[in-house]
Amino acid sequence: MSELKLTINPKVAEVFDNYPKGFPEKLRHLRQLIIDTAEEIGVGKLEETLKWGQPSYLAPKGSTVRLGWKKVNNQYAIYFKCTSKLVRTFKEVYGDVFNYEKTRAIEFTLEDDVPEEELKHCISMALQYHKVKNLPLLGAEPKLL
Repeated sequence: MSELKLTINPKVAEVFDNYPKGFPEKLRHLRQLIIDTAEEIGVGKLEETLKWGQPSYLAPKGSTVRLGWKKVNNQYAIYFKCTSKLVRTFKEVYGDVFNYEKTRAIEFTLEDDVPEEELKHCISMALQYHKVKNLPLLGAEPKLL
């Protein structure tokens, strides 16, 4: 495993700080899961930036992963490119482990316990998407019932 070169955008911290009470901590936790996963799977580089005003993470052979708060239903989410196979694959592999927004996000409430190992697996598929997009289930095994 190679060392991760992380490029941090200081404006991202400001965005986290401006979310309503309780959400900055939850979203920073998801941020840390993304960084930890990138390091564990050896993507080499990870860029933190803002896309559509939301903290976003890009790896060289990956698909963008974004984080955000949803005012409409007071939830927070981790977003994936909606035209990719990512969320459809997550549904097939993990079923009802997560709450999904169509083909674009995994959503959480402040009260939810985040299933970290499963979410890190989803993040790893996103950060390596262009390497695994032609594999069945993006290289994942289906959930055993």
